[in-house]
Amino acid sequence: MAEKLIIIGSGPAGWTAAIYAARANLQPVVYEGAISEQNRCRGTLPLGQLNLTTEVENFPGFPEGILGPELMMRSREQAARFGTRIVTEDVVEVDLKRRPFGVIDSAGQTAEAHALIIASGATANYLGLDSEHYFKNHGVSACAVCDGALPRFRNQPLVVVGGGDSAAEEGTYLAKFASTIHLVHRRDSLNRASPIMAQRILEHPKIKPVWNSVVEEVVGDHVTTPGGEKLPNMTGVRVKNVKTGDVSTIPAAGLFLAIGHTPNTKFLNGQLELDSQGFIALKEPPRMVTSVEGVFAAGDVADPIYKQAITAAGMGCKAALDAERWLAARQIH
Repeated sequence: MAEKLIIIGSGPAGWTAAIYAARANLQPVVYEGAISEQNRCRGTLPLGQLNLTTEVENFPGFPEGILGPELMMRSREQAARFGTRIVTEDVVEVDLKRRPFGVIDSAGQTAEAHALIIASGATANYLGLDSEHYFKNHGVSACAVCDGALPRFRNQPLVVVGGGDSAAEEGTYLAKFASTIHLVHRRDSLNRASPIMAQRILEHPKIKPVWNSVVEEVVGDHVTTPGGEKLPNMTGVRVKNVKTGDVSTIPAAGLFLAIGHTPNTKFLNGQLELDSQGFIALKEPPRMVTSVEGVFAAGDVADPIYKQAITAAGMGCKAALDAERWLAARQIH
């Protein structure tokens, strides 16, 4: 029997959609993502990007702040309390050309649903350097909370690349472990960061801005394990000043990227219309309607502008209400 509603994703949008849908007796199923090494490296483990942050200070209702993982776990528990069923697998394929829609997960299991909410979020971007790929997970990371406390980074100089709130937060977090943080940004100010976040990181005694600069190459050598295996070992980054053309090398044990995210839409296989940036296109704003009737989208996968936890949660609420009304109009109760 087909499910009434399947929700793909487990960030603020996914859990909010599940809470609203479950309270409307839609018995939603949430595919929260698989717990795998691949997802860990990509920063796409269950509970979304907020699970990779530390203190969340701007989510209403928590005047003293709340840790991102705690907020997401409490949201998960709230959804489960109202009857949401949770599948800890990735959705690897959907079939939107038939009714009910088809879903295949990473365990090879299939399911059907009359309606879908896509809340699959986004994945951290990398610079695209060959050397960056070579040293990935051997000094190069896109998740400070995942990797920052590792022994290889403790009391060592690190490099953070970016100019927005993510870079400010990553740098501030890493400063708890590192000896020095070199903050590399192609402009001469943190123009994309909120004033309070920019002030916080720039006033930190361990932070050294490297303005008007880009990373050209990750450099390093190799270490030999007790078993005789040679592994890449990052030792620094080569940076270029975009105004003067000067090139210099910054000694560092780690490079952390905070340069935005790409929407997680690959599993859709081109079956939904996307905008020019790759986000799911919403056809009837402010509704969460996509190019396929019965499929709704919410959160960062469909938000090229705001990308905040609270806006994702609001979109999840709207997507659930839209799905409920769409199902009711078709007498699917």
